[in-house]
Amino acid sequence: MTTSPSLRPSNWFILFVILLALGGLLRLIDITDPPLDFQPSRQLRNSLVARDIYYSLLPSATTEQRDLASSFARSVGQYEPPVAESIVAVTYLFTGGENFIAARVWSVLFWLLAGIALFDLARRAISPWAALAALAYYLVLPFSVQASRSFQPDPLMTSAFVAGVYFLYRWSEASERQSLDSRKETWKWAILAGVFFGLAAFVKIVIAFFVGGAAIALVLFTLKKDFWKSKQVWVMAALMIVPALIFYILLNQGRSTEYFFAWTVTLIKLITSTDFYSKWLAFIGSLFGLTVIFLSIAGALIAPPRLRWLLISLWVGYLLYGLTLPFQMYTHSYYHIQMIPVVALGLASALNPLFESVPSQSQFGRAGFIALIIAVIGYQSWVARSVLIAEDFRHEPAFWKQVGNVIPANADVIALTQDYGYRLMLFGWRKVNLWPLSTDLSEARGGKQDASGFADLTEGKEYFLVTAFGQLNKQPDLKNILEQYPIAAQGDEYILYDLQK
Repeated sequence: MTTSPSLRPSNWFILFVILLALGGLLRLIDITDPPLDFQPSRQLRNSLVARDIYYSLLPSATTEQRDLASSFARSVGQYEPPVAESIVAVTYLFTGGENFIAARVWSVLFWLLAGIALFDLARRAISPWAALAALAYYLVLPFSVQASRSFQPDPLMTSAFVAGVYFLYRWSEASERQSLDSRKETWKWAILAGVFFGLAAFVKIVIAFFVGGAAIALVLFTLKKDFWKSKQVWVMAALMIVPALIFYILLNQGRSTEYFFAWTVTLIKLITSTDFYSKWLAFIGSLFGLTVIFLSIAGALIAPPRLRWLLISLWVGYLLYGLTLPFQMYTHSYYHIQMIPVVALGLASALNPLFESVPSQSQFGRAGFIALIIAVIGYQSWVARSVLIAEDFRHEPAFWKQVGNVIPANADVIALTQDYGYRLMLFGWRKVNLWPLSTDLSEARGGKQDASGFADLTEGKEYFLVTAFGQLNKQPDLKNILEQYPIAAQGDEYILYDLQK
């Protein structure tokens, strides 16, 4: 690798710091807003779990608070270990209580640290220019800005995965050197790769497709057919697999099986339709840009051999991942967050020949090229900032507290409401039974929601709460039935029907 005079280490380091600062500042915009800006049900779920852990640790918490927080956490289910939630709950203890800032700051910190690893990997594999391009895309893509600051397992999972890829790449590089020092170094990189890959899979098991693809590709590239003779390979494999195996298979087998049947077995029929693939492609195009995706794949094919093996394996892992969880591929944006660094690396590889040609251009040409790059980064940053401030959710806690207050204490309530009732639990400290929603998921599973089961679902219930009026309009039979009951309480955007009269 050569460094052109126009990009000496002192120069690219300054640009590197500027990009990191920009990425961090973008993610701190509107940081006190409630976690409803991106995948609200998932962020609210994590907030409820963090609350339970917080109150279990808080010496001054009352028995009622602990019992309520625990009941809320149990109702949201546990599919992954509460790693991020535990970190945030402990932060609550040191910052004076629950707040929306803590989770975002941790997610941003993890993402930026992974960005450092991504930059150094691209710098080693391609060039400093390419590394800066990869980092810029990774940090200012609007989808990246939104997703990476959200309170979910996914930002931590992806950050640990990027660190694992980086250390695995360093292991592969060091393994080609045969000195005594390099053999000691390979053990260090092998252990670090195994630890971070293991952490990523432990935080959320769906990353296993990517972890497995990266590990298999670089181990075979580095050691060829003799890979099985290497003690380092087996140590890495154990560190990657054992933590996730213990939690998801040995300790949480019921939940893991439930998830597999609900999201894979039941919905696998979707992959037999061409409509699925067109929806998948259109959806990721809305997140990354279709031109960028195709450029990234092209970059993977022309990358230096070690990086080429790595990127192709990650794209294969993504394909297998999508075929295993088909419904999420065109409905759940956060299921694609781990592709942000993969797309960034491929894009950098594709653009590198263009960057290498810049120093040979005239002064006017170089200035124009730099101005164009600044304009693209500036535009993407402005879009990301605009998305974050487009909506203000600061009124939501007060609204849901009001709804919680009008529900009589200890009343048995069924509700047609948003986000599985999580908003009411988090902000209003009330838990309700849920009336089924009419969604794309229910249709994909072959069901159609109607009011035929009204008597059974409302048996023993005292009140029916409606806050999701769009859903109510999708179920006209339910709407007609509820209009026969008196209204116990009503306000802006909620109605509480009395089922006892």
